[in-house]
Amino acid sequence: MRALVKEKSERGIWMAEVPVPEPGTNEVLIRLEKTAICGTDLHIYNWDEWARRTIRPGLVIGHEFVGIIEHLGDGVTGYAVGDRVSAEGHVVCGHCRNCRAGRPHLCPNTVGIGVNRDGAFAEFVVVPASNLWPIPNEIAPELAAFFDPFGNAAHCALQFDLVGEDVLITGAGPIGIIAAGICRHVGARHVVITDVNPYRLELARKMGASHTLDVRSESIADLVAELRIDGFDIGLEMSGHPVAFNDLLHHMYHGGKVALLGLLPEGTGCDWDQIIFKGLELHGIYGRRMYETWYKMTQMVLTGFPLQTALTHHIPITEFEHGFELMSSGQCGKVVCDWTGEIGS
Repeated sequence: MRALVKEKSERGIWMAEVPVPEPGTNEVLIRLEKTAICGTDLHIYNWDEWARRTIRPGLVIGHEFVGIIEHLGDGVTGYAVGDRVSAEGHVVCGHCRNCRAGRPHLCPNTVGIGVNRDGAFAEFVVVPASNLWPIPNEIAPELAAFFDPFGNAAHCALQFDLVGEDVLITGAGPIGIIAAGICRHVGARHVVITDVNPYRLELARKMGASHTLDVRSESIADLVAELRIDGFDIGLEMSGHPVAFNDLLHHMYHGGKVALLGLLPEGTGCDWDQIIFKGLELHGIYGRRMYETWYKMTQMVLTGFPLQTALTHHIPITEFEHGFELMSSGQCGKVVCDWTGEIGS
């Protein structure tokens, strides 16, 4: 079968022929329809420091996908050949303290699809049946292909009560853009998002952000004064940028709540006075809640959430290099690749 493989310890991804995987007990074989390029895939493509210490060459990459069940391994129940599914990208152990306590998203033994085991940028992928999420026919497969990052945004945005609150989001990458839409969909009052990328700020506005700020020429302080608020009730840090993180802390209201999804560089400092004297609550976000987040995002799309706004490029898999170029440029939202041949070159 065709697959995108990290064949060499250098920049790039290569299309290669690899064996079709066989599902074992409690696993399923999925024929891929659509896959989406993630920031993680871009790290692997660029072969940065994280990728060099994490990825073993020869790996089939990719973890954002949707497809059709082709074959059921022994012991699989509740699914049938022909079902359309996506899947949680974190394969957990099932026996650690967190897994047994109903917190599998915090499993310390997590194995990542497309990171620690062969992934979904291929014609077929094998995943545990317990990781599957059924996709209703009413949801277009090109949207279901990026439920994984949609879930990151939903987990982060829904960490705290949003109704009537003023929200500041730092970082207008695809996840921040989707999070802005979720905040508005759920009932936040002011939804402000900051970045330095006008293209993505405009996407965030279309998704539902009430105010977008290019911090190269605009300030959060000026907007706070314009809105006549004392600070933000909820902060969502999506940028992974130390300056943006500290700017967020300085503009939180006393008693505010901050969810941290962006990966800040090692050694990042912060103004602890802002956290301590304001009594801020900080919560780290990783992955998705299994599987409550998946349920909530499915219902949001079924009830009108405009997820399609985040999809800016839908290309044939033969143009995957162009997809990675788009991701590198930042002039895109989500980039989805088609494996079915339905999208012409």
